[in-house]
Amino acid sequence: MDLSQIQLAALLASLMVAATPILLAAIGEMVVEKAGVLNLGVEGMMITGAVSGFVAAYTTQSPFIGFVVAAGASALLSLIFAFLTLKLMSNQVATGLALTLFGLGLSALIGQSYAEVRPPATAKLEIPVLSDLPFFGRVLFSHDPIVYFSLILLVAVWAFLKYTRLGLVLRAVGENHDAAHALGYKVVRIRVAAIAFGGACAGLGGAHLSLVRVAQWTDGMTAGAGWIALAIVVFASWKAQRVLFGAYLFGGITVLQLNLQVAGFPVPVEYLSMSPYLITIIVLVLISRSSTAAPASLGKPFYAVS
Repeated sequence: MDLSQIQLAALLASLMVAATPILLAAIGEMVVEKAGVLNLGVEGMMITGAVSGFVAAYTTQSPFIGFVVAAGASALLSLIFAFLTLKLMSNQVATGLALTLFGLGLSALIGQSYAEVRPPATAKLEIPVLSDLPFFGRVLFSHDPIVYFSLILLVAVWAFLKYTRLGLVLRAVGENHDAAHALGYKVVRIRVAAIAFGGACAGLGGAHLSLVRVAQWTDGMTAGAGWIALAIVVFASWKAQRVLFGAYLFGGITVLQLNLQVAGFPVPVEYLSMSPYLITIIVLVLISRSSTAAPASLGKPFYAVS
């Protein structure tokens, strides 16, 4: 085993890139669940964003258009979920699972012609002076714009839910939709908006996988990332700072196990490959024991009486 092959700066920089798709998807799902809706279709929305973003970016040779199309396509897919669950009152769990299966099948169909091509490169956002710093320049200030956008979005969502009136209304809908409806708030509209936002975030996360992290299309490339995002939201007790910790923990362990494989770490590769999922779940379960209060109306159907 040769640990000298592992460079700390490269490891930490790769951590941020690996964590970004999970973080984006988890941010969106946290907002959806704060509104009282349980959408298990995150995996399907992520893979839809991955393939639609890849195709759009390759066709137009513009990564920016690819990300925009990915967000729009996944938001549209999430609106199908919203219509089925909020208008037709279908079961949220079953509909979310169907959404995941649909997304996986649709992406395999669309992406079969793009397996051998490469997308246009997504330029890094080089920050003057800061990007040239030794160690920290490579770790923190030499990433693509979506990495920084995910962090800004997390802070914005945290501030929105904690300090704004609309954020308070959204949380009220998630805690007691009947009381919120009695006060005159449009429960269905608020939940539709939250679901669309969650879909757009999942799509961005998927596009980051296909356009930046892997930079190619591979069938099933999300590889359970959507399910990890769902788990992170629950075990993070619907708190933004814990969502960030969970996403970066998963990203860090994922990158570390790949580096350990390259270094010849004397552990079967199967154990290293499953370690990001196992360790992330164990750690998040432990930190969630202090506070696991879910939104009271989470997953419950809403019937407007008037």
